[in-house]
Amino acid sequence: MKVLLLTGLGALFFAYYWDDNFDPASLQGARVLLTGANAGVGEELAYHYARLGSHLVLTAHTEALLQKVVGNCRKLGAPKVFYIAADMASPEAPESVVQFALDKLGGLDYLVLNHIGGAPAGTRARTPQATRWLMQVNFLSYVQLTSRALPSLTDSKGSLVVVSSLLGRVPTSFSTPYSAAKFALDGFFGSLRRELDVQDVNVAITMCVLGLRDRASAAEAVRGVTRVKASPGPKAALAVIRGGATRAAGVFYPWRFHLLCLLRRWLPRPRAWFIRQDLNVTAAAAA
Repeated sequence: MKVLLLTGLGALFFAYYWDDNFDPASLQGARVLLTGANAGVGEELAYHYARLGSHLVLTAHTEALLQKVVGNCRKLGAPKVFYIAADMASPEAPESVVQFALDKLGGLDYLVLNHIGGAPAGTRARTPQATRWLMQVNFLSYVQLTSRALPSLTDSKGSLVVVSSLLGRVPTSFSTPYSAAKFALDGFFGSLRRELDVQDVNVAITMCVLGLRDRASAAEAVRGVTRVKASPGPKAALAVIRGGATRAAGVFYPWRFHLLCLLRRWLPRPRAWFIRQDLNVTAAAAA
């Protein structure tokens, strides 16, 4: 019976995500501010938007990598591409980034929040200093960017696209501060969506729940601790773009994460068992 139920739910999710009425032409000329654009899913997001003819402002911490991505975006056909290097650990950076984008593009249709500050998996990452830094980069900077960009997005009836993590929906071991920041994102943007709705503000919020990022820094942070495979960057990025363009409330990649999030309250013991299969507990505890 459980097998039949899971199979039926899987079929329903597949049908839902297959029919998403995505129109690539809707992104031609769209004004996009994308954070965390120097590598991994962020880099692939930039390339997809460039192919679709969007006007881009890209930001990340490393200027040299940003310059490479900007050059590739121009080769792929982006009409306008600008960049600004910024460290989101600085409380002053988010406002300057949004102001730069507004000056260069004249407004925003999409704010795509994708940057992350990683921390090695393990118990030592739970220090107050590490937690404070992670909250600034992975949560507070998202709030600051959103607050500064919201008036322009309101004028354009635009979209907020927030790239988050499964760890913001399903807590797991040895990721305490990182998971806390991701849960905070879910709470903040879930509440903001309701506020905008009751105020009749036509700004969409799309929360994207992704697995392990397909980038070297993410892999290094969990080396020896988890057996989970990274999500392919280009496919995950396309899922994010489709969700944002169709103004979907949520995107799950891989799609089975949606099922896991729904079942996490119903089956706590099997969930704990499955999580243990993906962890090297001894290595994580020693980190």
